[in-house]
Amino acid sequence: MFESLLNAFRAPDIRRRIFFVLGILIVFRLLAHVPVPGVDKAQLAEFFAGNPLFGLLNLFSGGGLSNFSIVGLGVNPY
Repeated sequence: MFESLLNAFRAPDIRRRIFFVLGILIVFRLLAHVPVPGVDKAQLAEFFAGNPLFGLLNLFSGGGLSNFSIVGLGVNPY
């Protein structure tokens, strides 16, 4: 398995694609911490604590909904 991973990095096209995907994931995680202005975080935390369905959706969004971040608005790589 390690040999196949090394072979993947030896091919320039596959290496470029792997780095592109990793770059997109890094950008996504950084944008998950950028909040939308004008949102009260205390009220939002209270809302997620009182509603288990939205707590589950927050879990699937990687915490983007509890921060009400840019990725919580639907800009994500999925």
